Amino acid sequence: MKQLFTLFLLVFLSCNMNNSNTVNTINQDPNDINAIKKMLSNQQECWNNGDIDGFMQGYWQSEKLIFTSEKHEPTHGWNNTLERYKNSYPTKSSMGELKFEILDLKLISKTTATLKGKWKLLREKDNPNGIFWLDIDKFDKDWLIIKDSTISFEINIPLSLLECDKNNPS
Repeated sequence: MKQLFTLFLLVFLSCNMNNSNTVNTINQDPNDINAIKKMLSNQQECWNNGDIDGFMQGYWQSEKLIFTSEKHEPTHGWNNTLERYKNSYPTKSSMGELKFEILDLKLISKTTATLKGKWKLLREKDNPNGIFWLDIDKFDKDWLIIKDSTISFEINIPLSLLECDKNNPS
């Protein structure tokens, strides 16, 4: 029942999380989009090098940072999120190789963006995977994650079930 609820929540959020009427009026500045993608690429590189401290540089260093996942209570604050990552992934082999794909990235304002993506860890004994939603804000010239909501799957869900009909965004 829990997995069915998670799947329902996933589909609901995927299809209803954006208001295209508002987003279409915001200029999707390619420089900002590329800066966000670069921040994520830097995080991926740090993760794959076993560098959680470097990976965390993509997050807002504030006690207002929020990290949520299905299996844990929400974590508030940069230091608590860092500690959670280090406890969950104590070794480079437990971290595995991070792969991710951006499914949707939109600027909501000149200083705010939302991102939906899927992730996978390639490890020796397993390959956990899931999806994530990020709220990202621009601080001076840096785009930083202010909220990370991640769901892990015990089974691989086809991408087609995660995508909404792009011609009918309602």
